[in-house]
Amino acid sequence: MDTIANLFSFITTPVSWVIVQFHTMYGAIFGPDTGWAWGLSIVSLVVLIRICLIPLFVKQIKSTRNMAALQPKMKAIQERYKSDKQRQSEEMMKLYKETGTNPLSSCLPILAQSPFFFALYSVLSHIAEGKTIGVINESLLASARQAHIFGAPLASKFTDSAAEVAALDASLTSVRIVTAIMIVLMSASQFFTQRQLMTKNVDLSVKTPYMQQQKMLMYIFPLIFAVMGINFPVGVLVYWLTTNVWTMGQQMYVINQNPTPGSKAQDAYLQRLLKSVTHHGEVRGRRRKNIVKLIVAKGSDRNDNERRFFTGLSKAGFAAQADGTVVKSDTVAAEAEGAATVKRQQPKRQSKAQRQSGGHKAEDSTEATTSLEKKPQDSTTESKPQAPSRANSGTTRQAKSGQRKGQQRPKHPSSKK
Repeated sequence: MDTIANLFSFITTPVSWVIVQFHTMYGAIFGPDTGWAWGLSIVSLVVLIRICLIPLFVKQIKSTRNMAALQPKMKAIQERYKSDKQRQSEEMMKLYKETGTNPLSSCLPILAQSPFFFALYSVLSHIAEGKTIGVINESLLASARQAHIFGAPLASKFTDSAAEVAALDASLTSVRIVTAIMIVLMSASQFFTQRQLMTKNVDLSVKTPYMQQQKMLMYIFPLIFAVMGINFPVGVLVYWLTTNVWTMGQQMYVINQNPTPGSKAQDAYLQRLLKSVTHHGEVRGRRRKNIVKLIVAKGSDRNDNERRFFTGLSKAGFAAQADGTVVKSDTVAAEAEGAATVKRQQPKRQSKAQRQSGGHKAEDSTEATTSLEKKPQDSTTESKPQAPSRANSGTTRQAKSGQRKGQQRPKHPSSKK
């Protein structure tokens, strides 16, 4: 660890200067030799570094999402060119270039933060050894060696001997209890951060080996930090615990406000958005309008979460527009309610005997209807009246047949009356 810290010795002076500036501010409130003054100086250093790394964190989130979305295409390239590794690498690089994805972007925050981490480790190691470093002079060194955090010196470690701890005016038991609690909290925060990312902010419709690797890292990283933590000074544990808590909170905010499409977090976000639209009658906020606009532009490519969101809008009587706004539509609401109430009625399944009996009943009813139709004809035939005259019968036939009525042809003079 000391060898690695020496590689970043060029940044120890800026790091020590920042810590001293914060110590001057907090020392005026809590006292210059207290653990609160030095501990809060380290916490403030973390906050300052993480604020500067926010742009890299945004790139990390985008790169992680792009990598997850590209996994099916990457797997297809690997299977297609499995016998040609060079062509496989070329196709992979071409895919990264076309999609604007950088595989190293997911590691940028950790890589950018590592110099500050090792510089702080170097500063605290020099304090434990009683050596000045950077802008920390003899008076500041003596003050830092007297600072205790819950009874543990700032520069003490879990693996220190009783003599080394006694030289810092502390007991070995208190040092190990404090460091053990910090190591557990550091590992737990690391695990919860990764678990939150895997369970809430991952597209569940994509099943790739990349997801399995991320699940493995969720358990491996906390173990690595737990093993390494026993060699970290208390000040470094404060630094790493603070940065883990910051990462967890920052990631929680991103998941709630800008979730990955297809994830559980997106479903929860769209349900909250649906309640807001139903309550206020509009989409409030520019960012929310942009999200609705993107979903509308997807068309038939929407995922299940987005389809449920649009269905909820329709039932509430709203229709999403291309610009991200919604309009009230009674027609949409009526159609949605009608579609929800109309259910397809399935006929009951009948046995063979029921179907046969039903067929016989149908035949009997048909015969009965036929007989009823024939009876009036028979009765008419039996009670047949006398034949009318030829003129009347002709007029009657014309009226019945729907022919044109008009003046009849006059009879011949020689015809009989």
